[in-house]
Amino acid sequence: MEEGSLRCDVNISLREKGTEKFGTKVEIKNLNSIANIQKAIDFEISRQSIILDFGGVIEQETRRFDEGSKETVLMRVKTDAVDYKYFTEPNIAPIKLSKEFINEAINTSPELAEVKLERYKKLGLNDYDSSLLIADKDVSNYFDEASKSGANPKLLANWVIGDIQSVLNKEGISIKEFKVGPNLLAELVLLIEQGKVSNKQAREMFAKMLENPISPKKLLEESGTSLISDEDTLKAIVKEVVDANEQSVIDYKNGKDRALGFIVGQIMKKTQGKANPGLASKLVLEEIKRR
Repeated sequence: MEEGSLRCDVNISLREKGTEKFGTKVEIKNLNSIANIQKAIDFEISRQSIILDFGGVIEQETRRFDEGSKETVLMRVKTDAVDYKYFTEPNIAPIKLSKEFINEAINTSPELAEVKLERYKKLGLNDYDSSLLIADKDVSNYFDEASKSGANPKLLANWVIGDIQSVLNKEGISIKEFKVGPNLLAELVLLIEQGKVSNKQAREMFAKMLENPISPKKLLEESGTSLISDEDTLKAIVKEVVDANEQSVIDYKNGKDRALGFIVGQIMKKTQGKANPGLASKLVLEEIKRR
């Protein structure tokens, strides 16, 4: 392939419809292009079909593809299925594996990449994210360990593929050398899911964890910046802000969607960034609908 050339062989055998056993195999040698592979297969299937339909017998043989006639041409007939004179190696003792040994080997083998890929898809990850995770066994192990916490798999994958991979590339280290363990990442993601920190706060905490891998919960307690996610508390703030911005309510009802963002921004300003932005947006919309 490095020379820009292609050489391959194609084996073709037909079976009668409704049967499972294939017929005699015919080998076509030294095909040199995808187009010729298709033409050779099409011709050979047709040739064998005609012989079989008229009660003939397919002989085991080696053929080549003639580009001029677009047909396969006989090179030699194989007298036996093993016609290359294979001999038993006298210096190697026969190895017989029991079914029990084979089954145990299969059952105790590590998870294969294709199996892991399907498992990630079932978790809700797309093909791209899944392929990035399984490209490095240590990275996928890190993700799997973090997933045990019950944190959202997609959000975890975003952090592993994005923020963490960025740090690894910048510092030229592997994920085994990464200071922030999977348990700490999972804890951080759970805080985001629970509405206790915003994405912006989470990244600020992540930066601190890179310097000192401390528990995100402890960082949150020390900072005292937990998001306001209590609906009753936030409803009162929303009502107060909406009352003070009646023109923005009118603008939103007239189709100016940016007015919603302005009101939410005023809520974030009033709460010093502590209001849960997602919940705040939801409550603002509910308040506007009531007016």
